[in-house]
Amino acid sequence: AAFWQTIAGEHGLDADGNFAGESDLQLERMNVYFNEASGNRYVPRAVLVDLEPGTMDAVRAGPFGKLFRPDNFVFGQSGAGNNWAKG
Repeated sequence: AAFWQTIAGEHGLDADGNFAGESDLQLERMNVYFNEASGNRYVPRAVLVDLEPGTMDAVRAGPFGKLFRPDNFVFGQSGAGNNWAKG
């Protein structure tokens, strides 16, 4: 999530994906990392995948959790139990 927080800041986006920048230069190449959704809101072009829901819950609860589309979170119900051979 820290990556997306940095990229959003560079492009002048707030935590909800709304443009709050000061320069039109921040809008250039926005489509490399973001798609424009309804209401001039930008969402990351990303799919977040993990074996357990706890990590995804932490991202959603973070300061930029509302930036992501809810259907772009993919997770299993049982994790690997910190065992690399299992997961």
